[in-house]
Amino acid sequence: MNAAPKLSTLRHVLLLLVWVALVATLFAQLEIQIEGARGWAAGLPTWRVDNAPILKLFFGGRAITGYHVFAFSFMFCIFHLPIMMTGHYSWRLEARILGSLMLFWLIEDFLWFVLNPAFGLAKFTPAHVPWHPHWLLGVPVDYLVFTLLSAALLWAAYRRPRAAGQEERHEAADPARLGR
Repeated sequence: MNAAPKLSTLRHVLLLLVWVALVATLFAQLEIQIEGARGWAAGLPTWRVDNAPILKLFFGGRAITGYHVFAFSFMFCIFHLPIMMTGHYSWRLEARILGSLMLFWLIEDFLWFVLNPAFGLAKFTPAHVPWHPHWLLGVPVDYLVFTLLSAALLWAAYRRPRAAGQEERHEAADPARLGR
């Protein structure tokens, strides 16, 4: 049995980024259909916690809703599905998953505005988006923080081991070995 040819690291990273962007686009469209013009689940029949002190730490001061708790949990589980399917786990694979998940939410959130007929890019401003209370350089601060975290995690996941002796420890993160 011949093994499939292994993608170069650059090609694999690019394929992953395109895939994450595709999934984020589909989820953004789904959320637009669910939420319409009223972002952050404002018009949905779901529970909402508005002023708990922990929200400042984990949600930038935004309210948390039942809709978002389950949407975030669902996507967390979906992104971890390959681990459950293959039984392979490594810290490098976890870094790849978490970096991809953060990137997914960044792209999905931005596309929610761009693709939503009630918003568009012109209304992607603090005045029109009260559920993103902190902005810097024309974007929500969350975008900057999670872009850096996502990049760091993906870099850690894809960087080459320093010495040949480290190769064995990183073997489980090799995408060509996940199906074996």
